[in-house]
Amino acid sequence: MTWVAAVTRLRARREPGVLVTVATVRGHAPRDAGAKLVVGRTETWGSIGGGNVEAVAIDRAREMIVAAGPEPEMLDFALNDKVTNRHGVQCCGGTVSVLLEPLPVVRAVAIFGIGHVGMELARILARQDLDLHLVDSRSDILTEKRLDVLADAVARIHVHHTPLLPEAVLEELPHGTHVLVMTHDHAEDAALCDAALRTTHLGSIGLIGSAAKWGRFRVRLLTEGGHDESAIDRIKTPIGLGDITGKEPATIAVSVAADLLRTFETEGS
Repeated sequence: MTWVAAVTRLRARREPGVLVTVATVRGHAPRDAGAKLVVGRTETWGSIGGGNVEAVAIDRAREMIVAAGPEPEMLDFALNDKVTNRHGVQCCGGTVSVLLEPLPVVRAVAIFGIGHVGMELARILARQDLDLHLVDSRSDILTEKRLDVLADAVARIHVHHTPLLPEAVLEELPHGTHVLVMTHDHAEDAALCDAALRTTHLGSIGLIGSAAKWGRFRVRLLTEGGHDESAIDRIKTPIGLGDITGKEPATIAVSVAADLLRTFETEGS
């Protein structure tokens, strides 16, 4: 498997990894500059030459995988018999520098309701390195023509047409997915809020709407849903930055996206 395919596999599995690259070579070395190795939790793909260089790089890569917020690192190796190595002698005679770059699990966001605001929000979030799930019960909202504006997205787009039970998608979402509820139907919103609170693997939950709407939802979640106050407090509403008060869909979308990105920063701190 090529290193590109290995990186793609890790992303699809939502597993962290480290990309190891031979950055510089002076003199003789097992591999030329540019050789790559991908390290996962339990597997590796490719090679940077074997021996002590590769073994040390793998050890360090796996330490980075379990660390919080690792930064890229350079490792330098002298390939001669006078150096005490952790994993045996390499005496090719040259020196090698190896770059280790973390491949973190990308964040996932699900937008339920791709109407005017949802579409503007999707256009903004599509510029981020995300798994972006677009969910709507209306087939005319998710047409190829309408979603064509996302054709050059950086994000990986997942489209879910859910004519019967939009809330069923929640169980399928990746662990830690941030959920934004903004459908065309308040009854659908209410069902999604109830189901989201019962879905334990999600990240943050946001709901668009007024204080009056939330007041009704809160009572319903307490009395009919059987949720306690602490569980209901997981739902953030209104979503967006409080000091941005414009009501144009694009303005609301910018506000919601900025608030979500701030949540990402808090997660990573």
